Amino acid sequence: MRRRGFFVVGIGQIMRGHFFLGVCLLILLLPAVPAQPESLIELKLVGSLEDSDLGIHAGKMSPDGLSVLLVGENGYAHRVSALHAEDRSQDVELSTARNAALHDVSWHPRGETALITGDMGVALRYSTENHAITTVNGSGSIIGLNMTAVEWRPAGDYAYFGASDGSLWKFNEGSGMTAIADTRSSSISDIACHRSQNICVVATLNDGLAVLSTNDQLTFLSGTGGDTWVGVDCADPTLNECVGFASGLRTQAIRLDMVDASESTTRAIMQLSSLEGDFTGVSRGHDGTTLIHMAPFATIRQQPLVSEAFAQIVSEDAMAWDAVVAGRSLEVVWENAHQEGFIITSFGNIVSFEKIGVSGEDLDLLSIMVMAAVTISVPGVVLGLIYMNSPYLQRKYLQFRGLKKK
Repeated sequence: MRRRGFFVVGIGQIMRGHFFLGVCLLILLLPAVPAQPESLIELKLVGSLEDSDLGIHAGKMSPDGLSVLLVGENGYAHRVSALHAEDRSQDVELSTARNAALHDVSWHPRGETALITGDMGVALRYSTENHAITTVNGSGSIIGLNMTAVEWRPAGDYAYFGASDGSLWKFNEGSGMTAIADTRSSSISDIACHRSQNICVVATLNDGLAVLSTNDQLTFLSGTGGDTWVGVDCADPTLNECVGFASGLRTQAIRLDMVDASESTTRAIMQLSSLEGDFTGVSRGHDGTTLIHMAPFATIRQQPLVSEAFAQIVSEDAMAWDAVVAGRSLEVVWENAHQEGFIITSFGNIVSFEKIGVSGEDLDLLSIMVMAAVTISVPGVVLGLIYMNSPYLQRKYLQFRGLKKK
């Protein structure tokens, strides 16, 4: 009976030990779900281009990263330092001799010139050599059209102009403007080209996204016509992807077929439902990322390499910082380093931003250290639990040490 009783108690202890061990193992093996760290960004108003509202519409950083070309209402064009946007002595006043609203700008890949476009068929060329602005060859073909977008493809041989009537135009200085076939009627909101391949993506307000091949074949992507697309970017040159940004906080990646662009496809729509406000445009971020403009005043960083997006500047923080500036439209954003750069509002306010606290790189290093610690400690914890719940192993260990269990 005593031996039988001992057997029953022993079985109970073993079962309880195995149950406890199983629970601990389940806890250890549960997938970690890290909370997204909030980016701590410090905003500072460093000046304004003028005392009156300039109606800035767009701006792009030059390929060398040294200057930013701005365009806006009433033919406004202006060049500021990308590194010292607060320094008015480095500004260059530009004369377009136009009164029409200017909506977009694109630097030639070599950085010696830039194209500017706007209402009433405006198509201009800016030269860095003497800061002159001249009319491009063949602009007579688009007289009367309200032009909305312009983009050079990476080879620098052709640029593409988009218009509010949905028409798309191919341009070079030798042949002028040539209309692209198979366009639709909705306004073109943005054009972006892959950074290393001569394939581009065209965003329209109501007709969806379209891929433009190296030989100018335009193919609209099925399933994209139900969204209002406000921007598109091909931020990472290592990916065969671009990303479209639609009203309603929706993003969608486009997988480019580099052999046959007409066979390009889309990935599933991503809905950023946890945010407030809406997308208004995009700028190129640092290190192959996209900075999404939002209203009210906020930015989101989209990382195409990992298909993730997170808030960089939160509208509530911006309003608490300066309600007047944050109440204006955010039009141009650029970074000189990760989470460090400038914002220009539609009014012409210049806002610097920089990271404070732990940086993304520091967070990555901490993650690596934590993972290393877990890798080292988890096997030890598991072995310890097995040892604690195994009288046989304890007895063998004591025998190995030449001890007796008391």
